[in-house]
Amino acid sequence: MTNTQTTTAKAATGKARSPEFRLADGLLRGLRQDLFHDAFAYRPLPRMATDGPITRRLPGAIREYAGWFPHAVIAGCALFALMIGMANGTGALDLITVAPVLLVLIRPVAAWWLALAVTVVTGMLGSYYSDWPWTPSAFASYLAVMTIVAIRTGPRTAAWMWVLTLVYALFVGALFGGHAYGSTSAPMLFVSALILLTVSAVHIRRDARKEVEVQLSVNAVERSRRTLLEERTTIARELHDVVAHHMSVVAIQAEAAPYRVENPPPELEKAFATIRENAVAALTELRRVLGVVRAEDYDAPDAPQPTLADLEGLLSNVREAGLTVEKAVTGAVRDLPQGVELSAYRIIQEALSNALRHAPGATAKVEVSYVLGGLGLRMVNTPPQGLVKPSPGAGHGITGMRERVSMLNGEMTARLLADGGYEVAAFIPVAARDEDEPAAPAPATDGKSS
Repeated sequence: MTNTQTTTAKAATGKARSPEFRLADGLLRGLRQDLFHDAFAYRPLPRMATDGPITRRLPGAIREYAGWFPHAVIAGCALFALMIGMANGTGALDLITVAPVLLVLIRPVAAWWLALAVTVVTGMLGSYYSDWPWTPSAFASYLAVMTIVAIRTGPRTAAWMWVLTLVYALFVGALFGGHAYGSTSAPMLFVSALILLTVSAVHIRRDARKEVEVQLSVNAVERSRRTLLEERTTIARELHDVVAHHMSVVAIQAEAAPYRVENPPPELEKAFATIRENAVAALTELRRVLGVVRAEDYDAPDAPQPTLADLEGLLSNVREAGLTVEKAVTGAVRDLPQGVELSAYRIIQEALSNALRHAPGATAKVEVSYVLGGLGLRMVNTPPQGLVKPSPGAGHGITGMRERVSMLNGEMTARLLADGGYEVAAFIPVAARDEDEPAAPAPATDGKSS
């Protein structure tokens, strides 16, 4: 009971906290996370990437050492701070200002705390009236450390470093009077604010650019997947229509066959009944499996699906659109399975559409080869001609053609030719029909659909 009351009291206290309290609590948590938690953690500065637009043009030996460029810059900053101290005659005291700059290479947050401590030491032991609380060498060292730490961490850490620097400057001014406060605190706060704002802006811009690149990459992947799924859905719909049509014909013929024979034997009636039952069961199973991909608002076409017999009409439409295309048919023309005919028609249609979009002003040739083992297709277009700019593509048309060929256990290649043209070649295997087997009837053209 006591535990329950304690939990309830904590919950009530949490609800009673004001937005200002929660904001302050969040800020203090950020301060602890950035400047106190693992402040002395070992975080060595990694080598710079050498695959940038400038470094990759360097010779091999120089490029190998180019990765140490950030380390050399930091060492130069330490040497610069030392030279400033020597030029101002502060002597060996300013040697300690080099330590924070070098420490930032391996422990960045600890280096900032050390730089602040060095500021106190050099301010106490250095020139009180002219350069205080930041002596010249400490001024340069502190700015260098703040800048490098801000680059290595982020905008929030940079903000906290500047705030604590402001607190330190105000404390020194209140404790030691106007002489000390009016010397180098104001320049330090002003210059450090400009530098840290610039570094933070670069950080934010870089992070935003990375986020946009990641989002674009995700969108491209999702778009490709969606296009592929849509193409597969279309193929499944067409396959459903084709197979369902033939299975329906088998079921109807099996049911009507006994009535076409006078006094059929019982064995024949039983065989046809079994054929019909199996056809209906297969049709039901097919609709259960493939029918799920059909959208609720999908309407089956009212006309027969296109076949290679309709190829001339497709070529006429393409010619009217401005593409000069030739057709060549080799081998003995014969009726092929409806799925093969439909897929071949769609592949040719997509290849010619690609030629229209991506090669304006070009000429194309379509070759259809009826061979013993199947059907060969080859579509070739010349390079684009004229002043019309080709339309960019994402490769989804090629993906759809490969899906169709793969569905029929075929093979396909798509490649750029040496002269700048493009070639799409596909082979769709078709099982050979026995000589004693009657030929399949020609596709109906009376407008009825499956």
